[in-house]
Amino acid sequence: MQEERSFSTSIDGKPITISTGKFAWQAGGSVTIQQGDSVILATATMSNETREGIGFFPLTVDYEERLYAGGRIPGSFFRREGRPTEAAILTDRLTDRSIRPLFPKDFRNDVQVILYAISSDGETPLDILGIIGASAALTISNIPWEGPVGAVRVARENGGFTVNPTYQTTQGSDLDLRVSGTRDAILMVECGATEVDEATVVAALEAAQKAIVPIVELQEQMQAELGKEKSTYISFKIDESVKEKVVSWLDGRMESLVSTPKGKMEQDSSLNALRDEMKAALVETEELEKGAASEVFGDLHKVAVRQRILEDKQRPDGRGLEDIRALSAEVDISPRAHGSGLFSRGETQVLTLATL
Repeated sequence: MQEERSFSTSIDGKPITISTGKFAWQAGGSVTIQQGDSVILATATMSNETREGIGFFPLTVDYEERLYAGGRIPGSFFRREGRPTEAAILTDRLTDRSIRPLFPKDFRNDVQVILYAISSDGETPLDILGIIGASAALTISNIPWEGPVGAVRVARENGGFTVNPTYQTTQGSDLDLRVSGTRDAILMVECGATEVDEATVVAALEAAQKAIVPIVELQEQMQAELGKEKSTYISFKIDESVKEKVVSWLDGRMESLVSTPKGKMEQDSSLNALRDEMKAALVETEELEKGAASEVFGDLHKVAVRQRILEDKQRPDGRGLEDIRALSAEVDISPRAHGSGLFSRGETQVLTLATL
């Protein structure tokens, strides 16, 4: 049996407590995080074997939302929980975007992070607690990771900022900002606002970064006192000779491709044609591994696009940094639906249909 340990800090006058040692002993790392009467169990586990033949890091984040956490019973005939809600899926994405950048780039072991709602007081949003819980579980685990990260929510109330507001405060605010980051940098930003000026958003980000620091320090204390030794892993770093051969073969073709303004479909077509040509020239004749060559190709494309944006101030479709895509909106698209509309932004469209 493990000894339960608890660590606490306060954010904007609201205590947050992270505990470990009581649940999920077999996980690589597990914690509960509590603010008010809202509690989340976060676990992180890594596979012993690497997953070969893939060009990405296989991370799974799953937020398990449960009605009993709020003292409710499912109302369906079978009395079972339904599929994940939109809020649960968005919590998965917020957590994934906060922790994924800090895993080693050459890491290919499966990692699974599970967030389990134990209690909800109806006042404290659980998404921020989920991000912190995932970070704490990874920080004290044996999983290679360059965290920890902290996360906060910022709302504007009576002209000032409130960190980690209640649901009620957020509903009456013209700013709903969610931020995660390390001690020194912001990693993820998600914001909803009602015509808030840029200076206000910048000030809110600064308030969020300041509030994140004690959360990071709390996790660093946990790691120092009871963190596990990080496991070694098989590196999937691409050999430098592969990079040199791909760069040599491209010889400016990538820069030429991204410097010619094209629509999305035309860009994809041109990029795929160049990739196929590269595979025919290098994979089949030089006997390079197809996955490695394709990964290098993708990395070089990202670098070329970013350089054109930062140095030439031009996006791939020819827009400048201050240009927006063409916008249009229509209503009464359907002759039968009570309400219908079509919104287009560039080549992206959203169709809405509603009945009374």
